[in-house]
Amino acid sequence: MSRRGTFADSGAPGLRQQVDDVKTIYSGKLMSIDAQMLEVLKAWRQNTRFSSDEDWMFASPAQCGRLPVSSPWVWQMFQKAAAKAGIGKLGTHSLRHSYRSWLDAVGTAIAVQQKLMRHSDIRTTLNIYGDVVTDEMAEAHSKVAGLALSPKVIAN
Repeated sequence: MSRRGTFADSGAPGLRQQVDDVKTIYSGKLMSIDAQMLEVLKAWRQNTRFSSDEDWMFASPAQCGRLPVSSPWVWQMFQKAAAKAGIGKLGTHSLRHSYRSWLDAVGTAIAVQQKLMRHSDIRTTLNIYGDVVTDEMAEAHSKVAGLALSPKVIAN
């Protein structure tokens, strides 16, 4: 179901937020949801005060469930959580970078990562989201050092 419209965010006076079609055709494609995650979302849906079929999954209390929570509100909550964790300022876009790093860490093929990230061009996946998890870098370095320092290499 496509939901379109504009609404004012009561948490940010003067700000109007657009609920519109997706940014690219890739963003609009269906995506599978892990069975465990689906159970978590179903439980959330049953326990939220906005649980009717017309309500958004993460509904705005200010909009009585008829519109999603606003981006500025999500950003503010993320900032509060980051500060509480002692991380400092952290943008919500870092979640996409973490997701890409985790996909890489579990050995997901780059073409699959591109599709899961909804990138139209694989270069975006490689160049913008191509940061390697630090632990993986240390592990890779140790493996190469192990090869370089192996008795066979040193003897030759």
